[in-house]
Amino acid sequence: MSQENPTVVQGTEELLLSLCNSVTRVLNVATNSQVQYSGVVQRIQKTYLKPDIGCFVLFDGGFSGLVIINLSAASAMELYRNYLLNMGLSESDLATSYTSDEVSNVMGELMNQVVGDFTGKVRRELQTHITQNQPKMLVLNKQVQLSVDANLDNPEARRVTFYTAANNIFYLELAVDRTEFIKLREFEPEDTVDPDAIMAAAGAPAAPAATAAASDTDAETAALLKSLGM
Repeated sequence: MSQENPTVVQGTEELLLSLCNSVTRVLNVATNSQVQYSGVVQRIQKTYLKPDIGCFVLFDGGFSGLVIINLSAASAMELYRNYLLNMGLSESDLATSYTSDEVSNVMGELMNQVVGDFTGKVRRELQTHITQNQPKMLVLNKQVQLSVDANLDNPEARRVTFYTAANNIFYLELAVDRTEFIKLREFEPEDTVDPDAIMAAAGAPAAPAATAAASDTDAETAALLKSLGM
């Protein structure tokens, strides 16, 4: 029997809110500090990678989209430093410049955890499945437009401002197909994942592992930069 008054479970704004909550969930635990986001959202026409560090992830499956995080040098260094200190490294082990490969690799790992948390919630709460590519974190000295419009029938884009504990700012941009998820029948979402478990799954400090992984992706990153005209 069909439901007479189907309920819209989530649309674009709800997906964005879920993604923002994944950012704060993961970063708060990972860095042992407070990350918050603005109470307002901007509707934007285009998505950009911007200086000083830009990161993007493409996802596909039940719906398609693009997630970008643009960090200033100060916000990237604060998150990088707090993360590795929280993982047990000492100050002497840390990179001193945001242009260091280690900073990009660690921030890419954090981005991977954020999107992993988000895709897990999509699977549990919306009963659909999306896959993601490996996050690409790039040190930038100019703005680069990044678009997945060719893969989206009716794209919508949003930007949200985030604030670190030290009031450094970074931005999240989301481009996604205009969509609504409508509940056809009642169901209970699967058990949620404890954010502490996300960190436990990360295991040892991320810097050495990320550095090792970086050597395997040099060619891919070079090809990406060439395709972006950089």
